[in-house]
Amino acid sequence: MPWRELKPMDLKVMFIADYLSGRLNFSQLCAAHSISRKTGYKWVARYNADSINGLAECSRKRHSQAQAVPFAVKEAILELRGQGQTTPGPKKIQTALSERFPDQSPPSKTTIYNVLKKAGLVPPRRLRQRVAIYPKPLQKADLPNQLWSADYKGQYLTGDGVWCYPLTVMDHASRFLLACESMPSTTFKDAKATFERLFKMHGMPERIRTDNGVPFASGGRAGLSQLSIWWARLGIIHERIQPGRPEQNGRHERMHRTLKSTLPRPPEIEWGAQQKHFDLFMQHYNHERLHEALGQKTPGSCYTSSSRPYPGKLPEMRYPSHVEVYRTDSNGVVNKGRLRIYVGYVLKHETVGLESVSEGVWDIIFGPVVLGRVDERDAKDAYLTLKVIRNK
Repeated sequence: MPWRELKPMDLKVMFIADYLSGRLNFSQLCAAHSISRKTGYKWVARYNADSINGLAECSRKRHSQAQAVPFAVKEAILELRGQGQTTPGPKKIQTALSERFPDQSPPSKTTIYNVLKKAGLVPPRRLRQRVAIYPKPLQKADLPNQLWSADYKGQYLTGDGVWCYPLTVMDHASRFLLACESMPSTTFKDAKATFERLFKMHGMPERIRTDNGVPFASGGRAGLSQLSIWWARLGIIHERIQPGRPEQNGRHERMHRTLKSTLPRPPEIEWGAQQKHFDLFMQHYNHERLHEALGQKTPGSCYTSSSRPYPGKLPEMRYPSHVEVYRTDSNGVVNKGRLRIYVGYVLKHETVGLESVSEGVWDIIFGPVVLGRVDERDAKDAYLTLKVIRNK
């Protein structure tokens, strides 16, 4: 026999029946029905006022419409919206209403916005795809190659009409400028070629710190991009500063200010001459310009290459023995028995780990990065998607 589901009205009637029986005191009665004393007194008061009909659910609609916008004010809002060459927002409309109706308080900015939206005068705003927040605190670096920083110094047109995206890479501890290159784009392919050259020349760092722009990060799972996945497989930890917090990469920003002071305004030189300028700047910055934070030494005298060589073959991601290892398919899906777990397209053909949390619950990881969590009880047609783990 199936269990009978109790509706809220049934629960109230049962409570009143027990109340009228007088078998329990009021505190015991409320505890037995898992309600507060305040709720119990409310139900009793409604029953005493209107018998069983008083227990019916009351409407939560406002009894008074004192906050309703008068017709004349509403018409004025719509009229003001269309005045002028620019489109005024709720704040400016509110000020104009105060002047037009001096004998009454104008509606709130929220009310004005709702009137405009209901009239179809607020175009839908495209939601900006946001990158996942980097979950760990940024670490300090006291020795060369513990941390490199990388960024693009804003794009601009060169004298021959070609867009230039200067990519700069700097060692954090020594301030040694590893790269300052004219790049034709911010694609993964171009960035990888530069970092591959640096790894072969100087060895590999422990960590690389960047902002959240392309190609360093993406709007995909955990903010991973093709570039950061490549770094992870090389054993390099990718640190990302918080959005809108450039001071977290302050040393790099300060170097950019120095670089900017040397660039011609406007940049009228052609592509090849631009790179020669960058090469001269690197020579001056690394080997001629004394740095106060380095005790009036040059970055070149403080930097030594890394002892971590660049491997000839890209290694696979390794995991502890207690972690189940799977390779995603061409769609970024893990096939675990009958279950299909969508990890993310950016991780297609990559090796990920499933770390058991409890029976039927796993954390999905890619190296040191926790991508999310799945519970097989949430499967729909044997298909699962990851849930973000908060405060992980």
